[in-house]
Amino acid sequence: MQPLRGRRLLLGITGGIAAYKAAELARLLVKDGAEVQVVMTRAAEAFIGTMTLQAITGRPVREALFDAQHEAAMGHIELARWAELVIVAPATADFLAHAAAGMAHDLLSTLCLATTAPLVVAPAMNQAMWRHAATQANVALLQSRGVSLLGPHEGAQACGDVGPGRMLEPAEIQRAVRARFADGRLSGRKVLLTAGPTREALDPVRFLGNRSSGKMGFALATALVAEGASVTLVAGPVSLPTPAGVERIDVESALQMREAVFTSVPGTAIFIACAAVADFRPAAAAEQKIKKTSETLTLELIRNPDILSEVAALPQRPFCVGFAAETDDVEAYAQAKLRAKRLDMIAANRVGASRGFEVDDNALLVIWEGGQQSLPTQPKSRLAAQLVNLIVDRFDAQTAAENT
Repeated sequence: MQPLRGRRLLLGITGGIAAYKAAELARLLVKDGAEVQVVMTRAAEAFIGTMTLQAITGRPVREALFDAQHEAAMGHIELARWAELVIVAPATADFLAHAAAGMAHDLLSTLCLATTAPLVVAPAMNQAMWRHAATQANVALLQSRGVSLLGPHEGAQACGDVGPGRMLEPAEIQRAVRARFADGRLSGRKVLLTAGPTREALDPVRFLGNRSSGKMGFALATALVAEGASVTLVAGPVSLPTPAGVERIDVESALQMREAVFTSVPGTAIFIACAAVADFRPAAAAEQKIKKTSETLTLELIRNPDILSEVAALPQRPFCVGFAAETDDVEAYAQAKLRAKRLDMIAANRVGASRGFEVDDNALLVIWEGGQQSLPTQPKSRLAAQLVNLIVDRFDAQTAAENT
């Protein structure tokens, strides 16, 4: 299957050191059978030559807004109509600012205004520039207008800094673009997913939390997008980049997660509760920092709502998948949770002693009514893809049974 064969993709390249990655991205898209038209800003030319991109795509690179050869026939409007998808990679802070302001000061920004095609941007910049309030405001504004954000990743940067701002690798962007055109098994289906821990405030500086890194949930989000799903990810406090093609809602506490879930659940086909939600929270958070005035401290804790149970009890409920992280008797506890919460499926794993939380590999025992399957220890990205296959199999079987 080649979902990009014959697709018309406009690849915008702006002036950042990550521009060199655009050549590999163009190569991968062309290899997938796409027609790729590159549009570069003047600043991008300082980092990568047009001849390289022309040789890869087989098309002259477009750079100038006022180009007599093309503009005799209003070439920039023609190009805006030609594109089925506009991808800007890398997208600098300057480009994001101009796009948010609706400015058309060069060919690329003009095309982004003139096209009705979806716009996807892969930011790349210094970590301080990415974290700046102006950039974050511009990104939020663009997302509110339907612009899709791919990344950025965290890591070492060309300037020597370490932090968020690295452009996604070309293969990751390629997968996200493929997913937009793929006719996957979940195409047209909405999936709601929770991931990561929650934090329950004790006072303004302390909280009750757990060791969940969110890695499994974020890997699931990526695997679901690959199957064509429209994914909403409700994430607790984690330092992970948003998976390509995913709508992300950030929360801190269990109550905030519950509110986000119930706001998003209408129209959801599948709900996957991967988050490690705190079972209890302080009855009241102290307004001031708690001082060491005695040798002991007694906390009054109250139960948090069980988000998964509440969703599973809805009259028009989605297909519900839970997770069970246990230190012992994994299968017994998972079976009990499956029955008690009336779930369609549960994925259980053993945690502790470098297993489950805060690691890159995991293993799962997946259980449903009348069956189960063990998924062996492997990277969470591969594990997530296998789990999604099982979920879709059971979802399809249940949907078929309900329709007969």
